[in-house]
Amino acid sequence: MTTLLLDASVLLAAFDPEDNHHEPAQALLEDEETTLATLDLARYKVANVAVRAWRAPESVAPLLAAIERLAGDGGVLASTGALLTQAAELAERHAISVYDAAYAAAADAAGHCLVSCDERDLVSKGLAAFPAKARSI
Repeated sequence: MTTLLLDASVLLAAFDPEDNHHEPAQALLEDEETTLATLDLARYKVANVAVRAWRAPESVAPLLAAIERLAGDGGVLASTGALLTQAAELAERHAISVYDAAYAAAADAAGHCLVSCDERDLVSKGLAAFPAKARSI
């Protein structure tokens, strides 16, 4: 099976029981047979959402620990200048943020499949799959 690159929305969904993608996202993180990776930008996003949106700063440490587990699995990919240049081109082509495009560019460059809960900007444009569909990619 191909390595799955998880964007921050999947990591957040795994920790948020009220998220529509909670169960499949959590199942991905718990699946020892699937190789998972993410982008270094995920650290900033999950910390920001935990503090600002959830108002739960105590959630930052467990979220970052989940990312560190990925570092020992498929890895935490660096958002290099070359990657962000490719992301800028993808962002322009698909009318999405460079942030979202960075995940798509990272998955493409590494030969991974991108998994996201972002229907509007990533899944609907064919750049990612929902967590529930990830194992069938």
